[in-house]
Amino acid sequence: MLFRKDSRFVPFALTLVLLIAAPLIPAKTALAQASSSSSSSSSPRPTFAQEKAPSLVDPAGPAIELIPSEQLFFMAAALNQCGYDDGLADSDPMRQNVRDQIQKVLATSEDARKKRDAVCLYIAQHRMTGTVKDISQYVSLALYLTPPPALETSVELPEMPPDSTQVVEILPLLRDFATAVDLHGIWLTLHHSYDEYVNQLHDALTKMILTTNYYLKTPVSTYDGRRFVVVVEPQLNPGTVNARIYGTDYVVVVSPAHNQIRMLDVRHTYLHYLIEPLLYQRADAMERYLPILKEVREAPLDYRYRSDIVDLTIECLIKAIEARTMDTGIKPYVTPTDERRQDFARIETERNAVAAKMETVRQAQVRHDMNQGWVLTAYFYEQLLHFERDPASIKDSIGEIVYSMDVDHEVHRARDITFDQQADDDVLRRSKPRVLTGLDLAEAKLSTGDPATAASLARQALAANDASVDTGRANFILARTAIMGGDPDSAMTDFQKAADTAKETRIRAWSHIYLGRMMDLACKRNDAVAQYNQALAVRDGQQDTRLAAEHGLKKAYEAQQGHTCSADDSNDDGSGAAKDGSDPAAGSVKAPAPGDSSAASSGTAAPK
Repeated sequence: MLFRKDSRFVPFALTLVLLIAAPLIPAKTALAQASSSSSSSSSPRPTFAQEKAPSLVDPAGPAIELIPSEQLFFMAAALNQCGYDDGLADSDPMRQNVRDQIQKVLATSEDARKKRDAVCLYIAQHRMTGTVKDISQYVSLALYLTPPPALETSVELPEMPPDSTQVVEILPLLRDFATAVDLHGIWLTLHHSYDEYVNQLHDALTKMILTTNYYLKTPVSTYDGRRFVVVVEPQLNPGTVNARIYGTDYVVVVSPAHNQIRMLDVRHTYLHYLIEPLLYQRADAMERYLPILKEVREAPLDYRYRSDIVDLTIECLIKAIEARTMDTGIKPYVTPTDERRQDFARIETERNAVAAKMETVRQAQVRHDMNQGWVLTAYFYEQLLHFERDPASIKDSIGEIVYSMDVDHEVHRARDITFDQQADDDVLRRSKPRVLTGLDLAEAKLSTGDPATAASLARQALAANDASVDTGRANFILARTAIMGGDPDSAMTDFQKAADTAKETRIRAWSHIYLGRMMDLACKRNDAVAQYNQALAVRDGQQDTRLAAEHGLKKAYEAQQGHTCSADDSNDDGSGAAKDGSDPAAGSVKAPAPGDSSAASSGTAAPK
């Protein structure tokens, strides 16, 4: 197999010159299938306007590539500075490394902080769904950008995916932020590491492509103008794969963790790359499948699968291929090396027993897919058994597989299915829930009104003497539990420790804010102003942090009971204690619940 470097990304890109896609529809006449598009098959399928290829797709490059992207690096870096923490605990150390390098610049430059805040405000104002789709629109936009420092769209807006155009106004803000923190310089220091990611993932991706083509008997062919591109970006959530189809080009954005990526999700997209053109060529022949759509109306499928028979058929065939080639978890039978003639019958029995166990697992997967609404999976699974015994390739066999379906039989089979109530997550939204432990669990306990357990967990984290534990965050939790317990002295001590040692800028900033508020309540206005200024100097990119600190500078914090300071409220020694001996700060600062939207004015919010 031949490999070469892509000249656009030297030395970053290690390309896979695997021209193994079967001869398919010419690009100029292919139906453009964007990941978000769908149409009804009850009428002739329309021809959609072709989206132009993303900027990272080299028209003269190989059909299959594994590459990084500086444009995506810039966008991911900005997202990470603006509250995008999804999958952070499971991410490659590179993600935190980039964060730390940017934070060093932000800590010394007010201009950089202002540019960061502008980007974060834009992102906050365009957060629509609260899901991974909010991030995927920025990923989609990054794929259509020219290289830095221009960072302009590589095609006209009407020729871009609709989701990317919704956030295109971020580009001037992104350019200003990138210049202020020298993202290009950071990229240059890290490009060798990105090159290593590509090298580490190369063999696994090559193996997946070769084994998939081997099963489908797809020979090496001449290049047909389509491309399959895998983009590596460790600053994204490793539990999510962004798979996109742009016209005739298929792009998968992955984030490595422990030198691995979600290869099954990448393979699923690669199967779309191989299978879709074969079935789109036969879209008219599938019009007779339309009665099947009536049977999946109650299935937990996305609307486009319940309304478009071609899309439903494609997904069912891919599900069947995945079931036939899945890792069943059962060790294959190995024939003994010292076999004798009289052992042949026993060996054959043992081999058949193992094969039966594997088939049981595969059939269970098929039943699951059928219950999910992929009602043609069983039919294609049965057809693949015949396909495996025939020397013909999937390209030569697909016609017979499509035309020979007994539609009435499949309608009745679908009618007998009791569909699941909830759909599996698709490739774009798959993310397993994480079990909370340690300080994450302490935060959860604090937010649900259990400060005793939260404090216990924070103390355990500090006592563990583990270098990976953020001691500043633990002290921040202890400070808030002390407030809830009416112990302002301990709270101020712990807030100061958090401000000095926390790894997260958000925790450091809010520690200064709380210290400022407590000093305001103790009638130490000058000290409070100093704390608010420090909060602004180390703030994160969230708007609530900046507004809370600026509010503290404009006006002294007042307790809910209306506590105010006058010229003679403080002792002559400057201690701030009231003349009647009471502590004005005791019990005055309400312990916050994480993410409270009233942070800027009332002080009842804390960093997550």
